[in-house]
Amino acid sequence: METKLDIARNWLPRYTGMPLDRFGDYVLLTNFADYVGRFAERFGCDVYGQGRAMQAATNDAGLTIINFGIGSPNAATIMDLLSARAPEGVLFLGKCGGLKHSTEIGHFVLPIAAIRGEGTSDDYFPREVPALPSFKLHKFVSDKIVERGLEYRTGVVYTTNRRVWEHDRKFMGRLKRMTALAIDMETATLFIVGHHNSIARGALLLVSDVPTTPEGVKTEASDRVVTERYVQLHLEIGIDAMTRIGTQGEQIKHFTY
Repeated sequence: METKLDIARNWLPRYTGMPLDRFGDYVLLTNFADYVGRFAERFGCDVYGQGRAMQAATNDAGLTIINFGIGSPNAATIMDLLSARAPEGVLFLGKCGGLKHSTEIGHFVLPIAAIRGEGTSDDYFPREVPALPSFKLHKFVSDKIVERGLEYRTGVVYTTNRRVWEHDRKFMGRLKRMTALAIDMETATLFIVGHHNSIARGALLLVSDVPTTPEGVKTEASDRVVTERYVQLHLEIGIDAMTRIGTQGEQIKHFTY
């Protein structure tokens, strides 16, 4: 295995347990095995990768979903490994913490950019390169949300490697000064590594907690409520958008990298 492509073609099936020819042209990414299970139950398809680092499934329409785990290193890994398949588009269905009064639990966020606070993306591009989604992909996802009569928020997301920070007032002060709309652990990395690998990418985030107040910090009980109320809708929007974008959406790429 002398090239990156050689490695990716070997490692994508190794990590997910799914053969390369089973991956579709469009991909949903998630941090949660529950999303993959719901997807497989809806379409009656097999889930690969049980007992492996990642789980994946592909329906008859050629839409693939992958649970890549949590954190920016895993986000970079899956976007590197997807270069073995070179998908037409990738949409991340993640959860985030709301940092403003306008971001309440259950709201959807389509980030216009992400702040690279995680460090992982530094191995791909200099800090001056912004972490951006593919506009045409986000535009189509926006249309699908509006068609359902739903609202969403746009703004900048701060991506960090630090998971336990809710007690740290100094860190929270930095977040406030940056005026970020929300915080997560993957979006900036996915955008940057997607750019590095010439993969069109986007993120539809679900606000699952409001960690700027002690009572808003996520707990097992509060996360269970979010799952029961909003996860199925989150997944359905992603499925709808990435199933239809190939035939109904505008061309995502207009130039060659």
